[in-house]
Amino acid sequence: MFCDLGNVSVYYETHGEGFPIVMIHGFTPDHRLMTGCLEPVFENQPGWRRIYLDLPGMGQTKGEEWIKGSDHMLEVVERFIEKMIPEGRYLLAGESYGGYLIRAIAARQPERVAGMLFICPLVEPIAAKRILPMPAVIAQDKEFVASLTPEQQSRFTPLSVVQDRYNWERFEKEILPGLQIADPDFLQKISKRYEFSFEWGEPVPFDKPVLFLTGRQDHVTGYQDVWAILEQYPRASIAVLDRAGHNLQTEQSGLFTALVDEWLKRVMENENLQ
Repeated sequence: MFCDLGNVSVYYETHGEGFPIVMIHGFTPDHRLMTGCLEPVFENQPGWRRIYLDLPGMGQTKGEEWIKGSDHMLEVVERFIEKMIPEGRYLLAGESYGGYLIRAIAARQPERVAGMLFICPLVEPIAAKRILPMPAVIAQDKEFVASLTPEQQSRFTPLSVVQDRYNWERFEKEILPGLQIADPDFLQKISKRYEFSFEWGEPVPFDKPVLFLTGRQDHVTGYQDVWAILEQYPRASIAVLDRAGHNLQTEQSGLFTALVDEWLKRVMENENLQ
């Protein structure tokens, strides 16, 4: 489905009914990254309305000419939420670049955001300033990796800490399709204005349930930068998972599901949901 915002039409999918959760993927993939890892969490959890969108230039949302940087990307997401959820409280979930966007949304609408989930979040937009571990491969099925074509290997292995059939199949289904249809010229333009141009930050501590999931071997966004903002989230849990890189949601799928489930329970308790 498409949400017409006038000067941009945002593709989205919804699943379930109940308390709304807006799911925002990272830079270059599309909504399938989020549906792939989060829909299994909700298989036996009624009462949640999951809203997955494609950011401009990714998936089926066209990168319009007027969108020139992260300021405009944030504007699109805020207007999308306003139209889809005109009143009441809602949750936010953001992966990588999506995590950068949802922090700004919560800072602007703290009274409406009931909690946040961060998956390998982007905290420091300037790559040179990030504290990052060295790239590492923790587990590899060499025979399986050798069976992939050179092109498949070039797509899969650079970010993969666990290189086996399970992680490849999830990458091929949930991440690769988005990478293949993303608009590279549009995203190159956005990357030049990747950092918000305005001064922003959490003016007061965000005291709703939060979960930060980070990979110990994530050499894209890292994990240490999260500690610098942690005191702004007094109700936050943080997990730094070994054997996990920037695709933490597949490389540690069992822990991912258990920790997200626990976060949802804290939200239900805080919002008096049954």
